[in-house]
Amino acid sequence: MTVDARIAELSEHVGESVRIRGWLYNFRSSGRIAFLLVRDGSGLVQVVASEPDLTEEEWGEILDLTQESSVIVRGTVREDARSPGGVEMHLEHIEVVQRAEDYPLALKEHGPEFLLDNRHLWLRSPRQVAIMRVRDRLMAELEAFLRDDGFIRVDTPILTPNACEGTSTLFETEYFGEEAFLTQSGQLYSEATCAALGRVYCFSPAFRAEKSKTRRHLIEFWMLEPEIAYCDHEDNLRLQERMVEAVVSRVLETCADELETLERNLQPLERVKAPFPRITYDEALNILEDADIPIEWGEDFGAPHETEIARHFDRPVFVEKFPGQCKAFYMEPDPQRPELVLAADLLAPEGYGEIIGGSQRIDDYQLLREKIHEFGLPEEEFGWYLDLRRYGSVPHSGFGLGIERTLAWIGGLDHVRETIPFPRLLNRLRP
Repeated sequence: MTVDARIAELSEHVGESVRIRGWLYNFRSSGRIAFLLVRDGSGLVQVVASEPDLTEEEWGEILDLTQESSVIVRGTVREDARSPGGVEMHLEHIEVVQRAEDYPLALKEHGPEFLLDNRHLWLRSPRQVAIMRVRDRLMAELEAFLRDDGFIRVDTPILTPNACEGTSTLFETEYFGEEAFLTQSGQLYSEATCAALGRVYCFSPAFRAEKSKTRRHLIEFWMLEPEIAYCDHEDNLRLQERMVEAVVSRVLETCADELETLERNLQPLERVKAPFPRITYDEALNILEDADIPIEWGEDFGAPHETEIARHFDRPVFVEKFPGQCKAFYMEPDPQRPELVLAADLLAPEGYGEIIGGSQRIDDYQLLREKIHEFGLPEEEFGWYLDLRRYGSVPHSGFGLGIERTLAWIGGLDHVRETIPFPRLLNRLRP
């Protein structure tokens, strides 16, 4: 009897006849023996074909196969420590579902622009498959951590009538005669839902019309944004470091094969243990001054600044208490120095920059109203947001974690363009 199985399950079927459905990743032949490397999304397996065991028609089809042809193969599973997954298949029958045309992504080096032009095909390569698997695990573990901590997912709008963090990087669209924008963040709406549910998070795409070409920026990316009632700045930082430690540990545990495919040095990830070091904005400026990387007090950090700051630490580091002038309008001022806000960025080591930005939110109605005017924002668009401070306001905090930057750090990737199936970059809207 033949059983249907995925390649990842073949070690459970040693000695059995199994049918798998997949694609030809590579092929080589030696006389009357052919070796087919077949993938099905769950893994790779070597299928050994012997001419005497097959019909003349089947052998002819095998010799005529091309890379990425879709095939259904049936064969006996045998142990082989040298093969991927510790098993190989000995072919009994093959059905060619479709013989692929000459594949543009041959098994050789290609330039990044060519690969991005063919992203829909590049995704099939073992490296890209490994990245997508780590991405999936990262997102699943983040949600599992929050759910175990009592959080409820509440989805927020993609189309919004107002900006969350200023208007300079918004994508504008028309909404039945009104002006609307693609969301930069679900935070403001999550503040409303946390007043209903206590601990919430949203998980959705975000859009920033930033004319940036750095290896850390995407135009469209995904953010995880928890928001917590009765939570101050210190509580917020403790939650972030607990979450990052737990999730990195789980990814190390569950994605060992994928991280090996990516040739990731695991030692930096194994050092990710809470509590994380903390420095103030002013202390960070001292580090930059010593490194002769000039920045004016009151400016936010860019990639070179974050890289230099993080270089001094072997784990993620919090930079906290920023000048209010370089942060968003809704951040709670520091009671000791009102020109600062109770905000923090979590910088990943190894040059990956900010992976989390968060703050305690202003909970006083009058102060929030003043800040809206100070930042030149239209009060009428924030009436509902001000209402949250009129009806049962409490101290509350939250943060946003960027999935792609976090994945780039965990995977040791050179550029965030590999961290999402179809990256949207300054010069790229297709495929």
